[in-house]
Amino acid sequence: MTALLDPGDRVGEALVVDRRLGSGAFGEVYRVRHEHLGLQAMKVFREVTSIEGTDELLEEARLLSTLGHPNIVRLFDAGVVPTSEGQRGYFTMEYVSGGTLQQLADGYRPALPVELAVQVIEQLASGLAAAHERTPPILHRDLTLANVMYGYDGQRLRIRISDFGLAKSANPITMLASAQGTYVFMAPEVLRDFGYSTASDVWSIGVIGYLLLTGLLPYDDGTDITAWSKTRYERRPHPPSAFDPRIDEVLDRIVLAALAPVPRDRTESAVVLAEQLAEWRRTTKTPSERAQELADEAVALATEVGSLERAVALMEEAFVLSPDLRLQYWLDVARWRRGVIW
Repeated sequence: MTALLDPGDRVGEALVVDRRLGSGAFGEVYRVRHEHLGLQAMKVFREVTSIEGTDELLEEARLLSTLGHPNIVRLFDAGVVPTSEGQRGYFTMEYVSGGTLQQLADGYRPALPVELAVQVIEQLASGLAAAHERTPPILHRDLTLANVMYGYDGQRLRIRISDFGLAKSANPITMLASAQGTYVFMAPEVLRDFGYSTASDVWSIGVIGYLLLTGLLPYDDGTDITAWSKTRYERRPHPPSAFDPRIDEVLDRIVLAALAPVPRDRTESAVVLAEQLAEWRRTTKTPSERAQELADEAVALATEVGSLERAVALMEEAFVLSPDLRLQYWLDVARWRRGVIW
């Protein structure tokens, strides 16, 4: 497929195309350099049939311009540019250098560390909450690992939701929008053409969260994921803790509530989900903190006659939660197994 723009092409007076980052069914994304503001990303629409069509495609830019949030890509400009296929609409936005959430997940296979996964899910919910709080709510309708970007603010990971190309304001009466999206991340009611709601966006976050924590899809029964299947959703997914003992019951409940097959049983919006995750983070010790508590308890038990077996069990549990502790305590465990009290 011929590129719409080439490196070195100028867009207006201040932008120069650096390189193409990717392409899709509706357009292409380029890295461009602004004369004064540095690197930006530019989305150029491939298909257009009229001025009205260009205006409709730029609806994504208008929606983005209303959502000022640190976990949503910032919009800078929009307009029309001459390309190899004629005039095409474009908009420029924040350039995120880290990559996509898919690339982040690939780097941590099979699953992300719990603390990192929760950071991602909470930021994802917080960004989407800014859209869901609008009146009527703005629904993303195509949240996937591929259209969530990540970068870093110093040492802290920060994600940005991008690609609001299918985003749409809900009907102010029904609070629904037409069904769109990517099959793997589409809620059951969307697959059944029952419309899209804030709860449908929550489902997409739930799928992403489950994938990041387990490396698996929550309702994968081996059947065609692109087709509606009532039986697929009759089996409750295994809780994430079944795959990683560092995950607690509260986080299990939060993730599984986002994946309830029936919308009325599901976490109703990203606003509520973000609040739940923030509360979990405030009240739950990190795995490293819990591991150190277990290690301290094991050391204390090891001074008591008849408690060495229990001390070994606690320390092994601590090693699962924080493998780094093994370097510190492996010699103690070896002595305890021989029945030596120190």
